[in-house]
Amino acid sequence: MEFRTLVELPKKELTISYSDQILLLGSCFAENIGNLLVKNKFNCEVNPFGVLYNPLSIANALQCLDDKKTFSEKDLFEYKRLYHSFMHHGSFSASSADECLNNINNRMQTATAQFSKLNYLLITFGTAYVYEYKQTGMVVANCHKLPDSAFTRRLLSVEQIVDTYVSLITGLLKKNSDVRILFSVSPIRHVKDGMHRNQLSKATLLLAIDQLKEAFPRNVFYFPSYELVMDELRDYRFYADDMLHPSSVAVNYLWEAFDNCYFSRETRQIMKEWGQISKALQHKPFHPESEHYKSFLIQIVLKINQLKEKCPFLDVEKELELCRIL
Repeated sequence: MEFRTLVELPKKELTISYSDQILLLGSCFAENIGNLLVKNKFNCEVNPFGVLYNPLSIANALQCLDDKKTFSEKDLFEYKRLYHSFMHHGSFSASSADECLNNINNRMQTATAQFSKLNYLLITFGTAYVYEYKQTGMVVANCHKLPDSAFTRRLLSVEQIVDTYVSLITGLLKKNSDVRILFSVSPIRHVKDGMHRNQLSKATLLLAIDQLKEAFPRNVFYFPSYELVMDELRDYRFYADDMLHPSSVAVNYLWEAFDNCYFSRETRQIMKEWGQISKALQHKPFHPESEHYKSFLIQIVLKINQLKEKCPFLDVEKELELCRIL
């Protein structure tokens, strides 16, 4: 007898490999999966604007990347002795405009360098609610703790999301017809919306993605992260202490499902070999000056170079330099 409801996973629609260029944007699922991709040495850029939650802010970020925008001081505002951007997460904020712009434009430069060559774009929607700054009418990615009275909050319609992304995706495909766009919905519940409104929000996102799949069947796909947590892992032991965010166990479960959907046997073998090297690099010796440890490092360098020959797309320069320093 099966004591849980299983979610049907996509059947090998896509195959992500180490040669692919990957960009992840959006809510915490994008951040979690992105960090695991980086840890496993995939060639990817994760949230160059910081964590984003609503579809319009994610679309604005993508348009900026497509336009190769350089942010200037007119894109910032000062509040409580810090400079902020309404398009960016608070992690980009700084005590001076120059520092804030350096934080923003350094990430932009890295992300735009690979944007036109993307193989995969992974987008995670968190909420269909948006905050509009009353002074300008702009939909903000982050309120930066300004008073609630400075914003108008509203729920996007399915049509608004679909219209925005049909236009955006059409433009992207004209420049890169082979890019594959993988949507997901964050399983994190936005309890400040109230449980009923949170469900309305998630339903809006799911309906919009379904219509985008129909509009672009060759290029748009869906990964059921929301359903996996809400249906297969419907137990609070799979949540963090706040009872809202998935626990590390749940994140690893989602990663395994992602692995099963999108990685080939060859990719998994490279991941396994890199995992063994990464684990060896974390070894802390009692006697780092000993001949035994030097021999140990030589063996690691040999394994890294062998893996690099097998998979030339791996960026392992930092690890090789670490072995030289040690």
